[in-house]
Amino acid sequence: MPTELDTLVNRIADRVKAELNAQATMAAVPPLAEVRGTWQDQAALDRHLHGADRIGTDGSAPAQVSSGEVARRIDHTLLKPDAVRAEFVKLCEEARTYKFASVCVQTTWVPLCKQLLQGAGVMTICVVGFPHGVCTTRAKQAETREAIANGADEIDMVVNLGLLKSGDHNAVFDDIKGVVEAAQGRPVKVILETHMLNREQKIAACALSKAAGAAFVKTSTGFSGGGATADDIRLMRQVVGPDMGVKASGGVRNTADAQAMLAAGATRIGASASVVIVTGGTSKGSY
Repeated sequence: MPTELDTLVNRIADRVKAELNAQATMAAVPPLAEVRGTWQDQAALDRHLHGADRIGTDGSAPAQVSSGEVARRIDHTLLKPDAVRAEFVKLCEEARTYKFASVCVQTTWVPLCKQLLQGAGVMTICVVGFPHGVCTTRAKQAETREAIANGADEIDMVVNLGLLKSGDHNAVFDDIKGVVEAAQGRPVKVILETHMLNREQKIAACALSKAAGAAFVKTSTGFSGGGATADDIRLMRQVVGPDMGVKASGGVRNTADAQAMLAAGATRIGASASVVIVTGGTSKGSY
C-alpha cells in the first residue's frame, strides 16, 4: 500500500511533469521518488558532492573545511529592521576583509552595499517577501525587479508558508516561479522556515523549489524562532540532489556550527556571526 509520503511524492512529480511539458523544455527534473532513492546513503551523497578527498576512510564523515573555504561559502548577513548605515558600511568592510561570498541585506540597502563592494568579488544578496513571505507574487516580483535594478546579484525569497501548509502546491510553485522569472537569470534561494514544517512539507517545498527553477533551498529567515539543523540540511540535500544549492541559515553562530552544516550537505551558510565563524570563538548573534 502506498504511504502518505509516497502519495505526496507522486503528486509533486506529476506537477513537475506538467510544467515541463507546458514549457516544452528538455531540462531534466528527476521525479522526487528517484531523487530520494538515489541519495538515501549519506556517504554516497557526500562522495558525489565533495569528491573522495572529503570522505573519511570509513566513508562516513567529510573532512573539515578550511577557514578560507568556509568564508567563501558565507553570506554575511544584516537584516535587523533598525540597522543603520554605519552597520552596513562595517558589514561590507568585513566582507572585503574576510572574502565572504556575499552580504545579505534588505532592499533599501542594496545600492549602498553594491557601491561599497565594487571590485571586491563579493556579491550583494537581497531578501524578498521578508520575513513572512505572505505578500502576493506580484509584490515579490516587483521587489525582485527593483533589487536587481539596484545591483542585487542573488535573491533570497520567503516561501508562502500558509499556501504550503494548506497543500496548495500549484500556488506555491507559481509563487516561486514568478520570482525566478522576475530575477532575470539571477540565482534565487527559497527560504522554507523548516522548523515550522513537518517532514512531508519540507520535502514538498524542496521539490517545488527545484521544479520552479530556484537555485537554492534555504532553511530559515532567523526571525521566527528555530533555525538550521544538520538533519534538515541532510533531508534537503537528499530531495534536491547534487546540482542545487542548500543554504543553512538561522542559529549558525560558531565554527563548529558551520562545519556541521557543511558536513551535512550545505553549500552556503547565512550568518551574522560570520567573523566569529572564520576566526573561532562564540557569538550571541540571532541569525
